[in-house]
Amino acid sequence: MAAKTRILIADDHQLIIQGILCSLQEVGDFDVVTTNTCDEAFHLIKMHQNTNPFQILFTDLSFDNATEATHLDSGEELIKAIRNNEFDIKIGVITGHTETNRVYNIINNLNPNAYLLKNKCDANELRFAIEKMLENDYYYTHEIHQKIMKRNIVQIQMDDVALQILKELPNHPKLANLEGVIKKGDGALLKLRSIETKLATLRVDLNAVNNTDLILKAKELGLID
Repeated sequence: MAAKTRILIADDHQLIIQGILCSLQEVGDFDVVTTNTCDEAFHLIKMHQNTNPFQILFTDLSFDNATEATHLDSGEELIKAIRNNEFDIKIGVITGHTETNRVYNIINNLNPNAYLLKNKCDANELRFAIEKMLENDYYYTHEIHQKIMKRNIVQIQMDDVALQILKELPNHPKLANLEGVIKKGDGALLKLRSIETKLATLRVDLNAVNNTDLILKAKELGLID
């Protein structure tokens, strides 16, 4: 008889854990262990790595129960620790965080095998994610996949002049004040007409109705702080 897939769940909210457990019961017969802290999750993974290892970790990103004694106070820190120790375990994020810049950084820097959203993750999606993870594949829920695709496309379209304009625009009450501030690659200053043309292109690229909306969308995409 094939051994059960071992799954570790890390979340600081017991109701969320119970919800994931109920979904897993619909999906299949797994050996599931739960914990409320990242420190314990890391300890469990390390302790069982050579004897009875976990194949999958599902973790939240934010943990509100961290104390001064906590070593790993977030899902990001937990994933980093696992990556640094090269533990052989598939990592899935189940969280409420959809901020584009945070999602983009997590996926690009930490490379989780799955990224699911708590409020939209049902048994069917969980089943699909687990199947993908066990096949050494990746699964990002539709909303997250769309955010990453859009961010990647916009990132390709951005050049240094565009980023300068986006960063400087909120600091100047009048658009004319940007003249003499924005520099081209050769160091020459951009004229107001060229700035206005670039802004018009940026509004189209980011589907913004005006410059205020443009800045909001640039921030949401994590292009500027």
